[in-house]
Formats: sequence, C-alpha cells, structure tokens
Amino acid sequence: MVSATRESIKELTLALQQAATSGDGKLAASYKNLHRGRPEFVSERFLKARENNVAKALKMILDSLHWRIANDIDSILSRPIGSKEIYDSILESQPIGMTGYCRKGRPVFAIGVGVNGFERVPTHKYIQTHIQINEYRDQVLLPNSSRKVGHFVGTCLKILDMSNLRLSTLSRIKVLTMISTIDDLNYPEKTDTYYIVNTPYIFQACWKVVKPLLHDRTKRKIRVLPGSGKEELLKIMDEDTLPHFCRTDSKHKDRPTETCFSPSHPFHMELWSYIKEQSCMSKCMAPSLQKSFHITVSQPREEIQTIEEQIQSSVAHFGDEGCSEGSSLSFSRLTMADNKDDDD
Repeated sequence: MVSATRESIKELTLALQQAATSGDGKLAASYKNLHRGRPEFVSERFLKARENNVAKALKMILDSLHWRIANDIDSILSRPIGSKEIYDSILESQPIGMTGYCRKGRPVFAIGVGVNGFERVPTHKYIQTHIQINEYRDQVLLPNSSRKVGHFVGTCLKILDMSNLRLSTLSRIKVLTMISTIDDLNYPEKTDTYYIVNTPYIFQACWKVVKPLLHDRTKRKIRVLPGSGKEELLKIMDEDTLPHFCRTDSKHKDRPTETCFSPSHPFHMELWSYIKEQSCMSKCMAPSLQKSFHITVSQPREEIQTIEEQIQSSVAHFGDEGCSEGSSLSFSRLTMADNKDDDD
C-alpha cells in the first residue's frame, strides 16, 4: 500500500482549506462537518485512496463534499427513514448491527451478507439507512470511543457472515454495488479490516474469481477466516463483542434469540432514538408526513464494475441448493430507478 506522506497531507489540507474558504458557505460548513476538527486525518484517508496523489485526492474530496451538499448528507441523521415499522423492515431484510468495540476501541459491525433480502422496502431506503449508520458511526460512535479510550479512534472493523449465501443473494448485487460505491467514493479508509466468516462453497468459488481483480490496498483489508472465525477474532476483541454467528461453543447456546441484527438490539434502539431526537431538534416533520428522500449514487469506479460483471458471469455456472431447479435470476432488476416512486 502507498502511504500518505506528511508532505502530501500538509499540501492537501492547505489546498482543501483554501478551496473551502473561497467557495460558498455550504462547502466550508460541509468540510468542517466532514473533518470534525481533524482535517489531517481526512486528507490522509483520501490520499491513501488515491495512492498519495494530491491532485486526485483533492478532486475526490471536493466531489464528495459536493455530493454531501447536493444530497443534504450533513442533516441525514435528522431525517427519519419513515415509521419504526419501516425501519424494522429494513433491518430484517438488510441484517446489520454493532456488537461492541475491539480492544483498540474500534466499533465492530456485523453484516449478514448471506441473508440480505433488499425486498421489503424501496431501494433508496436501504441506501439512506446505510448512510445514516455511516454518519452515526462518524459523528457519535467514534468520538465517544475516542473519549473513552483516551486517544483518537477513526476507523471500524466489519465481520461479514456468509452463512446461507445463495445465488438469490448474489442476484441483488446491484444494491450491494451502490452501497460499495458510496463507501468507496465518500467514506474511504474508514474500515481497517473486513473479516469474512462461515463461507459456503459458492463464496469460495466467487472469491477465486474476484480476488485477482481487487486492488492490493483492498486485498490487504480482507481476511477470510476458517469456520466462524472465533479463534482469530478473540485475538482482537473480547468474547462478549463477538457476533452471534461467531459463537459456536455450547456456552452461548442458551442465550436469548435476539441478535445484533434485531431491531430491538440496543444499538438500533439508540440509533433510532438519536435520529428522532435530532429530527425534533431541527423541527423536521413527523416521520409519517416526511417527504421521500433520495440519494444520488455515482457510477462505480472500473474496479467495482468489473467485479460485479465477473460475479454475474460466474454465478451462472454454480448450482444453488436453496433454489428450485430451473429458477431464473435477474441481476438488473434492483436499481434506484426501479423503486424511486414506490414510497412506503
């Protein structure tokens, strides 16, 4: 990986400050909200994403700031997704949760890739929820953790559960591509490591195709662990922080059925309460009366597009034990345009 040099960080930070102050007030305000008192950290992240090229990193950050302004990202945590029932439906079909913190203070997120549905609500609501979790992480979780551990914490860890991964899951890769593109262009270098666990054959087959296409910087962040990954994960976090799908011993078999994916889990209850509180403070309309909120998703960079195409091509050759024989798959059926007028 090409590291960001001190000289490049200083040069980029100065260029950003000049661009922000010379522009309108919205650009300066969005930049301030982005760096939250640590402009050098933002510069370092974007420089790493652009191989320490100051000009490319500057363009990337400015593009991201304009995206934030155009989509009102800085106020997204004061915009409820809708009713609590809609929020719960999103979580039930897009399993994600936070289980705690690793020993270095980084938030640990768990994602149920194998059981993603993306069918309960319009696509743009999944996108909005993903961005809200990103912003809650950056505005609330990371600052709180930094204060608690006594040093700056700016990144997180993610554990991806591939249990029950099937062709029907991969058929929804369009939504996953949108989410990956948003993170790639606007939240670079916010995840230190992606731990992949409980991998079935179909993942292993796809991984052989995808891995050679990944940038070296990306490959270094991904660790495919054997089985549930429990043994390796316990080296960096306490057992209570492990997601339920990583706990394979009898000690946890009698635990309540509620998991970190459950809408009633403390993380999701706190996030929902925070959004409602911010909504009231900003005098937003009640969730039931709120207008539809759509996010503009940029075109993915070539690497992501190539990976999507290769997965689409490869899965056609694999059998899916969970699908009925002869079932057809449409990889293009889920797009932002498909559901943009279908508001719940």
